[in-house]
Amino acid sequence: MLTGSQIRRKFLEFFVQKGHREVHSSSLVPHNDPTLLFTNAGMNQFKDVFLGLEKRDYTRATSSQKCVRAGGKHNDLENVGFTNRHHTFFEMLGNFSFGDYFKKEAIAYAWELITAKDWFGIDKNKLYVTIFEGSPLDEIPRDNEAEQFWLDVGVPKERIHAFGMKDNFWQMGDTGPCGPCSEIHYDMGPVASDQGHGTTAPECRFPCPSDCGRYIEIWNLVFMQYDRQPRVPDGTLFGYKRLPKSSIDTGMGLERVTAVLQGVISNYETDLFVPLIERAAELTGTSTGNVEPGLRPGRAGEGTRPYAITATNHVAADAPVRPGASDAHGGTGVPPVQAERSSAAISKTSSGASLRRAGEGTRPYASSGTNHVGADALVRPSEQKSAASLRVIADHSRAATFLISDGVLPSNEGRGYVLRKIIRRAITHGRLLGQTKPFLHEMVFAVRDLMQNAYPELNETVGRVSKTVFAEENRFAHTIDIGLEMLERDLSSPDILTRDAVGQRVYPGERAFKLYDTFGLPFDFIEDVCRDSGIIVKREGFAIAMAEQRARARASWKGAAKQTADPAYQQLPKSVFEGYLQTRSENCEVLAIIKNGQGAQELKPGEEGEIILDHTPFYAESGGQVGDRGVLYSDELNTVVAEVKGCYYPVQGVRAHQVLAKQPIRVGDKVDAVVDTAIRQSTMRNHTATHLLHAGLREVLGKHVKQAGSLVAPNHLRFDFSHFTAVEDEELQDIEDMINKEVLRNQRVEVIENVPIDVAVNEYKAMALFGEKYGDRVRVIRIGDFSTELCGGTHTGATGEIGLIKILKEGSVSSGVRRVEAVTGEGSLRHFRKDHELETVVSRFVVPTLAQKTRKDGAPSSEEATTSPAEALRAELEKKDAEIKRLARENDQLRMKSASSSVASVGEKIKEVRGVKVLAHRVDNLERPQMRTLVDQLRDKIGSGVVVLGSATNGNVALIVGVTKDLTSRIQAGKVIGLVAQKVGGKGGGRPDLAEAGGKDPEALDAALGEAYGVVEGLLGLG
Repeated sequence: MLTGSQIRRKFLEFFVQKGHREVHSSSLVPHNDPTLLFTNAGMNQFKDVFLGLEKRDYTRATSSQKCVRAGGKHNDLENVGFTNRHHTFFEMLGNFSFGDYFKKEAIAYAWELITAKDWFGIDKNKLYVTIFEGSPLDEIPRDNEAEQFWLDVGVPKERIHAFGMKDNFWQMGDTGPCGPCSEIHYDMGPVASDQGHGTTAPECRFPCPSDCGRYIEIWNLVFMQYDRQPRVPDGTLFGYKRLPKSSIDTGMGLERVTAVLQGVISNYETDLFVPLIERAAELTGTSTGNVEPGLRPGRAGEGTRPYAITATNHVAADAPVRPGASDAHGGTGVPPVQAERSSAAISKTSSGASLRRAGEGTRPYASSGTNHVGADALVRPSEQKSAASLRVIADHSRAATFLISDGVLPSNEGRGYVLRKIIRRAITHGRLLGQTKPFLHEMVFAVRDLMQNAYPELNETVGRVSKTVFAEENRFAHTIDIGLEMLERDLSSPDILTRDAVGQRVYPGERAFKLYDTFGLPFDFIEDVCRDSGIIVKREGFAIAMAEQRARARASWKGAAKQTADPAYQQLPKSVFEGYLQTRSENCEVLAIIKNGQGAQELKPGEEGEIILDHTPFYAESGGQVGDRGVLYSDELNTVVAEVKGCYYPVQGVRAHQVLAKQPIRVGDKVDAVVDTAIRQSTMRNHTATHLLHAGLREVLGKHVKQAGSLVAPNHLRFDFSHFTAVEDEELQDIEDMINKEVLRNQRVEVIENVPIDVAVNEYKAMALFGEKYGDRVRVIRIGDFSTELCGGTHTGATGEIGLIKILKEGSVSSGVRRVEAVTGEGSLRHFRKDHELETVVSRFVVPTLAQKTRKDGAPSSEEATTSPAEALRAELEKKDAEIKRLARENDQLRMKSASSSVASVGEKIKEVRGVKVLAHRVDNLERPQMRTLVDQLRDKIGSGVVVLGSATNGNVALIVGVTKDLTSRIQAGKVIGLVAQKVGGKGGGRPDLAEAGGKDPEALDAALGEAYGVVEGLLGLG
């Protein structure tokens, strides 16, 4: 039986033998398509090739593309784990033709691969195919070509079925390439039917009218042969014209075809998931129960119970997890507990809210509200619930691992928000299984171990990914506690609960959704807690709130891609940029002037505005690099017309020059645009240095380091990057040494223009910056073998032009993001001058000394080394600090000695109040620790009684009360201190035998101490 990895490899090898280029999976973060939340199909990285905007050096391709569908219109996250084939992360196998072969070859290839004994060898009697039935309304004929080609390869006519636009016509967007598609379906057998067709209900035939799950699509062949364009301006009618070159785009889900070839019903029963489910069971202390062997390939579900993973043993909330995120996974993890126990894993003991034993009088856990039959129906309800949680953890660990590996970090918006929901849902299901301690970060290593052959980059990122997940686990533990507290408060609030027609208390579904969405409490858990309290949850309100949230998510993401530009700029032509080759452009025409956000015909001297030129050498701010500065001259080059303070993109391609007019300037004028070369060169040095710094960080700290933001200015550079701990001084020095060696090597900075984005990323291995938007074709900056990045900025011709790179500081920006700041060129020179000035000043106060050198092995050598001024100053400061501490100790000792001697004669201040000795005494200029020591001494001195001390220092009052142990049942120090502190404008508290307070009125201290005796008498009288 083929493994999932072998199936992936055989698919790719088949098409390589057919003349296809094997292309590595692109990132889950689409680099050239802001309309997509995540890469969700194999064709995404070839989109511009299909659109005719990009050409490759091959016309046939094949790939195994990593995909995520968990947001936007694909937001069916709640189904994952409760059906056989829903996933957040999946792999899409595909073959593509860009104007090369078409239907005949695509159909022949597909049939050969899935039915030939040398390849997948699927039983032909289990297969059905579909074709497009045509659309008279759209004037698109029935796809008789595809039908004939299926007949030609041997598919019986009765197994070919035609469907309409909804099922068998595919389009890339509202307009553009589209075409009919042809799907291959596999019969999983009656046991796979969610509705019991063929077992508990009449058997269905293909196509099942209710889509019961027996017949699954395993491959979709898209024949892109039309161009869809509106027939009328308002876009209500569309026409379909034949494309000059037809193309092929196919997609086969690896998980589905693996289930077919391994003879199981559910994707989760394949070897793509079973190791992850087993690891999840270890980490949560849950047994996977009895596992039946898989059936024969291609014979899934022929009247036999499929292999079903069950989970019956729960552990208590404090079940231990194997410590550390180790790379060695040879152990057995957490031993399962033998007796099934109810889990209070997600609740506090004091709350009274706990997860009842799954299945005890409750419906099976199904957050979608749908009871899924089939494989899961053959296990007990408690097993269904546990098995579903293990599947969720297995699936979500794959998604989280790959998303973080590709640069996404948990956050509260966009992609990061979806990632956070995925991670937290997995954690919640771990808690449902009884595991409250962090465990999901260990799953990262299991994913790496299972998938590293196909995705070797996981080896480089596994450490960073695990740390990211671990941090999110700890953050979520705190969040879920807050959610539980909110639920408890809600259920005790009459203002929140309502009553239905029969008087039953009702918890609003909208409130339940808030706890679910914000704090991660699962809906079923909220229902269980409410049921325990005799309260029902309004499901309709929850469903409406969920639908509204999904609509907002879709709208917000689409809005991010479709923000409209200022109308003043919308119709302006693009500016031709000439700044890569020159810093002066002559005879530039003023195309437009913008003043105060409105179009204008003229700027007068002294006015500020923005000027659009038809061609310009000014670099517009982008990619972290600031815009150029300079001047605009009249075309005679003898008058400065305007000072250019900056340049930016109001809309893509249009460069707006931010100017201060020196002379009248009008639309239609011709000017010479001149960049300030000194500023440009300084900026170039810093930009090239940024690339070297990025590469140096990755070399020293690890390949997990990725850029998370930057600023390239003339006077300095700032670089943000992903890393979880502070960079040590020694590491910073290693990085600085490494990148300056590249500067000294004077490597040529190679610029490769007009490269297709996916070629740059997948073939040149250029670093693409997370969150940056790139065009169809990009510019690659390569510095020897040290650095290769996508970049549209300006750079030095060689690294030697940088001069020197000096790292100034390193610090934290946010969770998991660090920042380095540095200077180059003249900035480095200024920095070293300041250092030298400081060194000169230091040398006047401290003298460098000779010290014996040590060898690398730590042993002393015969050589001597002069300490640097910095080291000498550090040593001197440490010596002074030690001296100050010694003097402070001596001073404290003298004060204590003085205070102790002063209390030797306090006998006359001791008064007996209701049979209790009371002493109130003032001891100024003592610190609190000294006052505590003195109270102990005085309690010992009087044997049994109450001691009240007060001190005034720097305008503040400190009070302390001590009561001997034998009296704490009659009078407590905390009550005494509270009443005395009120008299000096303060308050305090403490233990029955010792309490402290502060005050703000030193003038009232003597009176307060005098009244302390009365305070004690009053409290004793109450007793």
